[in-house]
Amino acid sequence: MSAHPPVFDVVIIGAGVVGCAIARELSQYTLSVALIEAQNDVGKGTSKANTAILHTGFDTKPDSLESRLLRRGYRRLLEYAPSAGIPIERLGAILIAWDETQAAALDDLWQNANRNGVIDAEIVSADEIYRLEPNLGSGAIAGMKIPGESIICPFTPPLAFATEAVVNGVTLIREFEIAAIERQAPDFYALRSANDTVCARFIINAAGLHADTIDLMLGHETFHVTPRRGELIVFDKLSRPLVNHVLLPVPTAVSKGVLVSPTTLGNVLLGPTAQDIEDKHNTNTTADGIAALLEAGRRIMPALIDYEVTSSYTGLRAATEHRDYQITAYPDESYICVGGIRSTGLSASMGIAEYVVELLTEQCGLTLSKKPDYQRVRMPNIGEAFERPYQSTEAISRDPAYGQIICFCERVTLGEIRHAMSSPLPPRDLDGLRRRTRAQLGRCQGFHCSATVKSILDTTLERSAGEAQ
Repeated sequence: MSAHPPVFDVVIIGAGVVGCAIARELSQYTLSVALIEAQNDVGKGTSKANTAILHTGFDTKPDSLESRLLRRGYRRLLEYAPSAGIPIERLGAILIAWDETQAAALDDLWQNANRNGVIDAEIVSADEIYRLEPNLGSGAIAGMKIPGESIICPFTPPLAFATEAVVNGVTLIREFEIAAIERQAPDFYALRSANDTVCARFIINAAGLHADTIDLMLGHETFHVTPRRGELIVFDKLSRPLVNHVLLPVPTAVSKGVLVSPTTLGNVLLGPTAQDIEDKHNTNTTADGIAALLEAGRRIMPALIDYEVTSSYTGLRAATEHRDYQITAYPDESYICVGGIRSTGLSASMGIAEYVVELLTEQCGLTLSKKPDYQRVRMPNIGEAFERPYQSTEAISRDPAYGQIICFCERVTLGEIRHAMSSPLPPRDLDGLRRRTRAQLGRCQGFHCSATVKSILDTTLERSAGEAQ
């Protein structure tokens, strides 16, 4: 009998959008790969609580690793999204200067954008801004258009990446919180939780907010993650006609500032704040944060504040003392650290994944060969700008459950819920089902449908547990 569990070729720690993208990238090769996650689902941390924008990288530091990988990731995600069912709307953004100091910074930002390959950025007058955005608050004096900035569903990318990885042989291990990592001779690592052990020849640390903790377990102390709390407000869908573009402030050294943006789910987003905290689990909203956002919103778009708030939430970005990504290969240790992935992580995820695979082969010496029978996946597209099942005669004729609406705020059908529960990566709780279907994300926040949705979820989970025994 073996003294230890089977040894995976590669174990990826962290199933946020970056870890899932790496898992998908590696699933194209003849390797044994495990993706381990401390929580009960993928994309459940920082990845689900961001500003949901696909960034061009116009404002990143030229020639930085972040800038290079963001450009690669942006192009790849734009190409991948339509076939994978990831909602993207290329609305473009307008960077708005509200005073002379901000206006004076626009030329440097335009030159920065050009150095980063964003050559369609254009400085525009206040008259042009108000022509494009008639509901904008008074006082804007100049701006810059960035046509390539887009809005994206933040939930679907990690789900699509992870599902494609699992379908192609990656082992997803949920609820595995690492307590210790031990080097077993020169050949492999043992990663231990309170109840289990996973072994690996190579480790990729994509643990997000906890990447510094994992890095320290492996004997390195090159960066410290300080969670940057960003609070956001989601306004009712009735406010959507107010906004035509993503409205961005002139960024500072600390933050990209408070923006107003449509979402792919049909709402309007206001935020985020930027506050450094120590607690990596504190995702509470605060009275001061919400008040600051409402004050900023009154200046940016006064009419928006008159609409109902659907929800508010907080995301924690993995800020470090460095202004660039902290991606380092340690060939002698068969270890790659993917840390310091800040607010651009979603946009850069596929570029980061490609780069990590290059490090594995070129620096760490891992030999790769492509699978001949790789399978692509297509997720249900939950975007408001795309046809939904309740609108599809074809879907309803194929399965009448797609015509039976369960969540009326978001028009989510019984067919969609059943599909999510029978997928290769089914949810384990209401939050996971919400991110897959939109159920309970509407203005009533599940007040009317939660009992029905929970009953379907619980019944399915109980049946699955019984079948597994």
